[in-house]
Amino acid sequence: MGFIMDGLDAESYDRAYTDRALVARIVGYFRPQAGIMIFVAAMILLSSLADTVLPILISRGIDTVRTAQSFGVEALLVGAILISGVVSWLLNYLRQRNTARAVGDVVLKLREDAFDAVLKRDMSFYDETPSGKVVSRVTSDTEDFATVVTLTLNLLSQLLLVLLLMGVLFYINVRLALLAVALIPVIVITALAFRRIARRTTQHARRALARVNGLVQETISGISIAKNFRQERAIYDEFRGVNAQSYAVNLRQGLVFTGIFPLLNTVAGIGTVIVIYFGGLRALDHTVSPGSWYLFVQAIAMLWFPLTGIASFWSQFQLGLGASERVFALVDAEPRVVQRRVEPVERLAGRIEFRHLDFRYVEDQPILRDFSLTIPAGQTVAVVGHTGAGKTTLAKLIARFYEFQGGELLIDGRDIRSFDLRAYHRHLGIVPQVPFLFSGTVADNIRYARPDAGDAEVAAVARSIGGGDWLDALPDGLATEVGETGRSLSMGQRQLVALARVLLQDPSILILDEATASVDPFTEAQIQEALDLALRDRTAILIAHRLSTVKHADRILVMRSGEIVEEGSHDTLLAAGGHYAHLYNTYFRHQSPDYRPGEGFVAVHAAEAV
Repeated sequence: MGFIMDGLDAESYDRAYTDRALVARIVGYFRPQAGIMIFVAAMILLSSLADTVLPILISRGIDTVRTAQSFGVEALLVGAILISGVVSWLLNYLRQRNTARAVGDVVLKLREDAFDAVLKRDMSFYDETPSGKVVSRVTSDTEDFATVVTLTLNLLSQLLLVLLLMGVLFYINVRLALLAVALIPVIVITALAFRRIARRTTQHARRALARVNGLVQETISGISIAKNFRQERAIYDEFRGVNAQSYAVNLRQGLVFTGIFPLLNTVAGIGTVIVIYFGGLRALDHTVSPGSWYLFVQAIAMLWFPLTGIASFWSQFQLGLGASERVFALVDAEPRVVQRRVEPVERLAGRIEFRHLDFRYVEDQPILRDFSLTIPAGQTVAVVGHTGAGKTTLAKLIARFYEFQGGELLIDGRDIRSFDLRAYHRHLGIVPQVPFLFSGTVADNIRYARPDAGDAEVAAVARSIGGGDWLDALPDGLATEVGETGRSLSMGQRQLVALARVLLQDPSILILDEATASVDPFTEAQIQEALDLALRDRTAILIAHRLSTVKHADRILVMRSGEIVEEGSHDTLLAAGGHYAHLYNTYFRHQSPDYRPGEGFVAVHAAEAV
């Protein structure tokens, strides 16, 4: 059975909650719905009374028909029975309608809280957690949360019905009622034995579904790569394995939950046979009237259904608790980026200072050790080095996406851990190598940094890049739809949109992960013009892949294994003949206009340089 559970381990942020803690948390979500819930409780009470009155009326009708010959009395009883049925239906309708409304409001609030938690998680959370699994918690698990509420309300209704029916049984015949009561503990104990199994199988089922969602989302995101390498069959085979695992886990869950009712019904059936046997003897010797005997049999039959529902409640309840546990674990996940204070951030000068800083993504694998660096306000710094040198790490730390483990990082002389991050990020512009655009128009994506910007301001910024020629290539100009993740635009057009977005934002600090690494020479010239505008009068950190970017920097930092091994201008570092000179001759030299093949250049793609 072990292979079925492969890959279904808990996430790093998962935690175990007691049933009491989960129920208390759920009750908290229903507090604003108190008025509706009181009305629902009243409907439950009245409908339980109506359901109890119906068999009593039928019982009295049997006795009346046997002893009386009045058609009027019979008609009256038939009318009362019909009215009782209609009232019961109406009360149940009102109960279900208001229950659905209350549950819908609560699920809406829970889903909003879960999505808010997703937005607040720091970048390290997404490094460790597949996005599809997060989506599963925000959508599927919040929906299943409603199971808790529905079952709880049904439990309340069933408890009231059991109490009323027990009263009827004792009223008819105390001995037979005691015989029925003696069977109740057997049913309850049998149901509770399923509780732990139900909780465990529910958790595994939710995790299996999350794996399926994760794989589907990952496949759709990378579908172009899969088709390019003709890996559709391999991906399909992987999906079949994950889907088969989900099927096996859900089959186990189904067996657990469908197995409990036949067992409980068997126990209830045995109880019914015993009660009918002894009750039948009393009906034959006229100790009990035919109407009362019918009422007792009906009451017994009605008693077992809510009683088995109550007994199986905790087993079924685990469906909702398991889902709510996963949602609350997401909401309660401890952030790794922790601010010591939340101070306002006004316009920044842009001075950045690392003081003896230590950082690692994974325990026992340090990236930066006792790292120190000062970047004066307004300076443009290019960072170069081989893959894994620590270039992108510097940018992520300045953006406060990750928590460092030692030392200090100061912005304008203030500890970055003291900032209100929302305010700080307004002064921070980031352009990744592969820009991400949201569904909408080009104008919408440029305005993303400043939603209050007017159309004229957006158009002015867009046309400041390359004289606006790039807009003429778009079918509808600024009104062009970019499609999902911007796939309707070329890579160069996406970069131009991302740079226009930063220009509109007007940040104090700009982090640029080489915007010209994957574009044609013409677009590179347009982007370089935009960069000249973007770099003016602000601090900039450029993770450099292209010689054009490196040569435009005021200062070049050469990194290796988390350390700065050289720094200076392009000409100074070339003359020194050190690590930068090696990088230049290996990766950058062929990008120079005066490059001549065969002059000691090692043909390695520039994209592999850093």
